[in-house]
Amino acid sequence: MFTLPDSVEYLIQPGWKNSPDDHWQSHWQRTLGARRVENHDWDEPRLDDWLAGLEQAVAKASRPVVVVAHSLGCIAVAHYARRHHKGLAGALLVAPADVERAAAPATLAEFGPIPRERLPFPALVVASTNDPFCHASRAQEMALAWGAPVHWLAEAGHINVDSGHRVWPDGWRLLAALTRALRLPPGQMAY
Repeated sequence: MFTLPDSVEYLIQPGWKNSPDDHWQSHWQRTLGARRVENHDWDEPRLDDWLAGLEQAVAKASRPVVVVAHSLGCIAVAHYARRHHKGLAGALLVAPADVERAAAPATLAEFGPIPRERLPFPALVVASTNDPFCHASRAQEMALAWGAPVHWLAEAGHINVDSGHRVWPDGWRLLAALTRALRLPPGQMAY
């Protein structure tokens, strides 16, 4: 386990249908004492509702906020960054969901098009080479548009419970690196 500074506050932004109790996000929430963004409806997501939930969570923070997002939560963070140019100090964006793919569920269409603007805060995209919900080339495109480096996990699926990512101790190293990078000038982030 890596020691993380207490100079930031961590928010957990799950994806579609929330993260179950044995998901790495739930483990991290408990370990970090983090708050989970409360969305109005996890099963029938509405972009404006999710953005309002994230905005409310950020507003309650007493320290700079690092959001730890998964799947559809990553796309919500990108939309949030486009609408709200302050409030987040950084983001760990794990397994972003490609809501524009041909087989994407219709209920996720409202989250498209995926924002292509550079994020106004340091971010790290963690992507899998065989994510069923986002082809590697699309994850690379998103990261490039967002101005975020990509850390690749080989054959890691959707980096969720189904792919064996429960506690996910290797992810702690990535979160620690991102948090340390917040003190560096832009362009000097090293993972």
